[in-house]
Amino acid sequence: MTIKENAEITFKWFEAFNEHDIEKLLDLYHEDADHYSPKLKIRYAESNGIIKGKESLRNWWNDAFERLPSLRYYIISLTVNSDFVLMAYKRIVNNEEDMEVSEVLNIKDGLIVSSAIIDSHVTAGR
Repeated sequence: MTIKENAEITFKWFEAFNEHDIEKLLDLYHEDADHYSPKLKIRYAESNGIIKGKESLRNWWNDAFERLPSLRYYIISLTVNSDFVLMAYKRIVNNEEDMEVSEVLNIKDGLIVSSAIIDSHVTAGR
């Protein structure tokens, strides 16, 4: 993949996420993609923070979008190369503290094959 193509995938990811369009979001992922999140580990301890496959991703995001209808992500910075994207973004939910998140998308043949939240911390205000 080129840097430009991976950047385009990333912008589509943010667009689909902020629209809460799960099918559009899943179209960016490989069928067997996996995702790691500390929030998964908290909500579903048996997962050890990792889910695998589109159906698990669908269930995770359906749950998040239903519980947090105001959930939005805003790009802070992107580092893009031919294999992965490192995203820093602000997570905003009504009546919660803002959170800065760092996440990596590993991309192969035009699809996200894995993603992992590598850091998150609460920030003051909006």
